[in-house]
Amino acid sequence: MLSRLRLISLAACAAALALPSLASAEVSRAVSPGESLWSIASANGLQPGTLAAYNGLAADHQLIIGSTIRIPATSEAGGTAQTASAPEAMGGYTVRVGDTLSGLAAQAGVSTTVMAQMNGLDPDAFLLAGTVIKLPTGAPAPARSAQPAPATVVADASPDPTPVRLDGGQVSSIAAQHGAPASLAAAIGWQESGFNNSMVSSANARGVMQVMPGTWDYVQQYLTTQKLNPDSAADNVRAGSLYLAHLLRDTGGDERLATAGYYQGLASVRKIGLLPETEQYVNNVMALRSRFGG
Repeated sequence: MLSRLRLISLAACAAALALPSLASAEVSRAVSPGESLWSIASANGLQPGTLAAYNGLAADHQLIIGSTIRIPATSEAGGTAQTASAPEAMGGYTVRVGDTLSGLAAQAGVSTTVMAQMNGLDPDAFLLAGTVIKLPTGAPAPARSAQPAPATVVADASPDPTPVRLDGGQVSSIAAQHGAPASLAAAIGWQESGFNNSMVSSANARGVMQVMPGTWDYVQQYLTTQKLNPDSAADNVRAGSLYLAHLLRDTGGDERLATAGYYQGLASVRKIGLLPETEQYVNNVMALRSRFGG
């Protein structure tokens, strides 16, 4: 588990939340003699499974000389996805000196208990300056202090960000096993983190599927009997996929509405409709979906 004082750079998180511009998201070229999924993926900083999923191929597919292979203009090297134009996570706030959990909850119009559960915090504990938390969607942002922002702190809560990267094939396979459309889950995972489990967003979402601590607890309590490992990238995808499948059931299989609920929160969507950022998020995911075999 992370210690309460573990620091993390949110600059990397912002990069991981971005999406390829559709105008320049890929390069298409013919396969040359001697090339394979592995060699092309390696030359472009990708995992072979990701390149396979992006082209709708099996991971062990043998490329045919002269056939067209699409290469996403995104490197998986270095722990960040080098992409642009995705909406930022909603409700992100970094705690300042003088903030209290009860005060932030009151400003947001929710109870201290709800705010604590959402963010995996102890409602009775001291709230450290620099803690990255999520405010409810639509809640007014607290007034910003003139003092410099403190170093960011990730609360000691599940799931844990870990330095593991999955590929598109792995994400798709896990999603399919847990009731979520494989290509939709892969598109969400890529949009959220570039399949990088070390990512923590400015709104305290973690891992490949950017799962909130409160969502993790909900999935563990109500959606699975399997004990999820908070340090596992695969279980992060399991949790996200189970939650996505739950949203699809709640929306009668409406994939756009379920995707909107994944980003904005389904209760918020039903109460106030899709926000502009949500519209952009859904459109991005749907555009990406075809690139992961959908």
